[in-house]
Amino acid sequence: MATFVLVHGAWSGAHDFRRVRGPLRAAGHEVFTPSLTGIGERVHLVSPQVCLTTHITDVVNAVRYEDLSEIVLLGWSYGGFVISGALEYLGDRVRHLVYLDAFVPRDGESVEGAVSNGFGRRLPELGASWLVAPLMREFDDPEVGAWVTRRRTPQPVGTFTEPVRLARPVEDYPCTRTYVKATADARTNPPGPFWLAADRVRNSPAWRYREIDTNHMVPVNRPDELARLLLDLISAGG
Repeated sequence: MATFVLVHGAWSGAHDFRRVRGPLRAAGHEVFTPSLTGIGERVHLVSPQVCLTTHITDVVNAVRYEDLSEIVLLGWSYGGFVISGALEYLGDRVRHLVYLDAFVPRDGESVEGAVSNGFGRRLPELGASWLVAPLMREFDDPEVGAWVTRRRTPQPVGTFTEPVRLARPVEDYPCTRTYVKATADARTNPPGPFWLAADRVRNSPAWRYREIDTNHMVPVNRPDELARLLLDLISAGG
């Protein structure tokens, strides 16, 4: 039996994994999907004090209080920053890391910096308010997309501007690593941050690389395919 900890992306919540949890549990595995403070089902806790450290602590405490070990820790999109920052505290509990169309940050990098480097522009309204409005997203199924969009909420700016602090590179931890790229998103010039991350790890012996033919909203668009990919990873010794 494996233990999965799935960390959602920006402006989102654990509900984005609602159709991924079922297949994983049906296969006999435990699944935890912590919601990050101030967004998703915890939107009632939003405040200007919420920052990247808050979200890292959310995940660290979820794992520690449940006393989880040998976990498969997945970060989707912005969740890549969160799981990277959590490694300093959870590194001995992680069996496999999965970055799902996600940032793979370096020490001292922020989401704002990563987006500016990848897209040559700033996040929308960054600095204009302590809340950043959600980016518009496209979905394979309009009905599912409408359901998800109603639950997307503005996110505190500190989560995007605070640099992540990494005691050592992700590759130095004694776990296996996989990057999963959503390939239906166009490759821009310059490439966006998720294409840059994929390029960085694609041919590295420290990483496995996988692809899913959909856009960035992988857990919503292709929940069954994502679940199968995760099951394949653990059956292959991940």
